[in-house]
Amino acid sequence: MKTIVHNPFDRSPIAEVALVDWAQIDEWLNEAQLLHRDRHGWLAVHERIAILRRAADIMRERAEDLALQIVREGGKPLVDARVEASRAINSVDLCVQALSDGGGHKIPMDLTEAGAGRTAYTFREPIGPVVAISAFNHPLNLIVHQVGPAVAAGCPVLIKPALETPLSCQSFVSILHEAGLPEAWCRFAPCGNDIAERMVTDPRTEFFSFIGSAKIGWMLRSKLAPGTRIALEHGGAAPVIVDSGVERAAVIASLLKGGFYHSGQVCVSVQRVYVPAAELKDFAHDLRRAAEKLVVGDPADAETQCGPLIRTEEVDRVERWVDEAIAAGGTLVCGGSRLSDTLFSPTVIVDPPESAKISREEIFGPVICVYGYDDIDLAIEQANALPYAFQAAVFSDRLSIANHCIQSLAGSAVMVNDHTAFRVDWMPFAGLRRSGLGVGGIPYTMADMSIEKMAVWNWPAAAS
Repeated sequence: MKTIVHNPFDRSPIAEVALVDWAQIDEWLNEAQLLHRDRHGWLAVHERIAILRRAADIMRERAEDLALQIVREGGKPLVDARVEASRAINSVDLCVQALSDGGGHKIPMDLTEAGAGRTAYTFREPIGPVVAISAFNHPLNLIVHQVGPAVAAGCPVLIKPALETPLSCQSFVSILHEAGLPEAWCRFAPCGNDIAERMVTDPRTEFFSFIGSAKIGWMLRSKLAPGTRIALEHGGAAPVIVDSGVERAAVIASLLKGGFYHSGQVCVSVQRVYVPAAELKDFAHDLRRAAEKLVVGDPADAETQCGPLIRTEEVDRVERWVDEAIAAGGTLVCGGSRLSDTLFSPTVIVDPPESAKISREEIFGPVICVYGYDDIDLAIEQANALPYAFQAAVFSDRLSIANHCIQSLAGSAVMVNDHTAFRVDWMPFAGLRRSGLGVGGIPYTMADMSIEKMAVWNWPAAAS
């Protein structure tokens, strides 16, 4: 069987990719298990470093081609696709750095009489075969964040990309092989969902890395074989608290990027913005003026800022949610309509009811909701009310308010005077509640994919 990859902008077919059946996956899992069990056959750290460095060099040489591939299969505007390609290269470099910085540590043993005369230290070993399933929205860098740490940690890995965007994954796996990684250590495994579930839940899988929807991620977690470790990265409905009197132009510019980057198809995209009620009208007016200036269209055009949604069905869904919010009492400030079967206009809605889907669920589209508040603690309470928590933000010139929001907002990270979608690839990145499990970021993922093993030496007493 094959899957046809379409350009999300004009839906034209751009490639065919053969799907892998269970017989092949079964063979690869056996192979991965045998590779891990043969400790004498493990790739030495210096070999892994050399392979990753060569891979990064190859990627630098092909950076523009990789960016164009992201545009074609994922619909990300060219300016942002170039940034993603650059980040992916840096992420490979970070894997090398993490290997250089990582390692074990000495554990004091003579803190009590029981430990006296002993020496203990730890070191890291690969956890075993890794199975990774990735999302479409960052088709190269997400793959690097799952595969790169596995290779660096010394784990054989099978990677299933989103079937809408398999080409960047295929390119990265091929680059690793070209850089000297034996094929058996990293397998490109595009397959149907039924095959993917068997692969994930197989007892030979020691670690499962998932980036995608909460519904699928939590379902797969419930079916894992005993002992399989896991990392889940889902989405949320990121909240932003805007304090009174903040210089508005900088806030608007930041929210514009955080809410409409990749047309809102980001797991920590700005979605819910809380503004002092006295400033709400002017704030919404300024946000509308800025949103209406965004260039929406062909992502291959260097001027485009907002491209297509990944599937036409997503345009239909966003349209339904927006219409529902407006019918329920939300005020449409700008946008609110499809521009084509693949494009949706950047949209701002004021005070949609809390019961509307757009206030309760991740929109994953180019929509920002703005709510007025009179009491900042009630705004924070509303921001925290959902069963999702990932990254949040506060804009304030007052240290007391910024600190109050840092302490009070639910989430693994709170950005101060920056949008919720900010990320660098070495920082911890973690969804809480239904938004995920475990901590992402290159060094953190590498730690997850390895075991800290301890040796305790009981030295014989010195001869008298």
